[in-house]
Amino acid sequence: GGWYCFNRENCDTRYDTMRRLMSSREWPPTRVGTGILSSQPEENPHWWNANMVFIPYCSSDVWSGASSKSEKNEYAFMGALIIQEVIKELVGKGLSTAKVLLLAGSSAGGTGVLLNVDRVAEQLEEMGYQGIQVRGLADSGWFLDNKQYRRTDCIDTITCAPTEAIRRGIRYWNGIVPERCRLQFKEGEEWNCFFGYKIYPTLRCPVFVVQWLFDEAQLTVDNVHLTGQPVQEGQWLYIQNLGRELRNTLKDVTASFAPACLSHEIITRNHWTDIQVKGTSLPRALHCWDRSLHESNKNGKAPLKGCPIHLIDSCPWPHCNPSCPTIRDQFTGQEMNVIQFLMHMGFDVQKMAQQQGLEPSKLLGMLSSGN
Repeated sequence: GGWYCFNRENCDTRYDTMRRLMSSREWPPTRVGTGILSSQPEENPHWWNANMVFIPYCSSDVWSGASSKSEKNEYAFMGALIIQEVIKELVGKGLSTAKVLLLAGSSAGGTGVLLNVDRVAEQLEEMGYQGIQVRGLADSGWFLDNKQYRRTDCIDTITCAPTEAIRRGIRYWNGIVPERCRLQFKEGEEWNCFFGYKIYPTLRCPVFVVQWLFDEAQLTVDNVHLTGQPVQEGQWLYIQNLGRELRNTLKDVTASFAPACLSHEIITRNHWTDIQVKGTSLPRALHCWDRSLHESNKNGKAPLKGCPIHLIDSCPWPHCNPSCPTIRDQFTGQEMNVIQFLMHMGFDVQKMAQQQGLEPSKLLGMLSSGN
């Protein structure tokens, strides 16, 4: 992950300020794997001993580009080609004998999974490896092409409405989207395929979607900035509505994990085992998903009892789930509990209690226990 840039100006700025996302030249020679990339069973209970390959992001094109440097283009955007080349190289390093290949990514990498998972499966089939089951795990890459809270001009990645940024990006990167999705839309409308709920129904490979209901990157591009001053009522309603909209787009997603938290990215965080939805942690849900795919290959049995894979919080506001990651005040760095956070957001306990027909003290009790 790491956002993207979509024209000469903001790619130049990105090159000056975030060179590691544009070039591999200054990458460290080693990295420590955390979360799903950890080799410690206590941090990564299900996949600690899997073969792992980490593909850092330097293409700035949401893993979709297929254009080399030219007179017209100062930069090369080769996200889609990088993945192809990595797969080619891995076949000679043992991938050819694999039973399962899980393509996983966070943020722009999560969207990249949705854009590339079927293509990886096709590539392996064409190379004669039909036996490898290809699956996707998309973390924090399921964005909505919704109306911004406040409309702003498209100047840089942060202020630009998601649809406009991607529309410009595809042209600039020579971005490619999967054929089956492309055929659903008119020519020039390929940007639709960057939005999870539109591409998901066209995918052949099974994909597990992990998405915070109140994703910080989504709120950023929607111009809801939760810094310092209490949130106005309009913003508060917008945030709750965002959670509802997101929940709606996930209702037909077979395998999903969507906690009602304000956060971004999770699978490579070392606290990824702590977050629960309806009493199930993410590693457990992924384990259940793995088993259900394994079982369904054998015989079309019903889902495994007590092993849920469709987990979406139903409570309505950020951090109403008590297992959410800790929130820190952006200025002081102090940890906040749920009640402090809601007060900080300008949440009016009296008014909310009245609306819900509760005593304020009862509502506070419910909030702090996360019901």
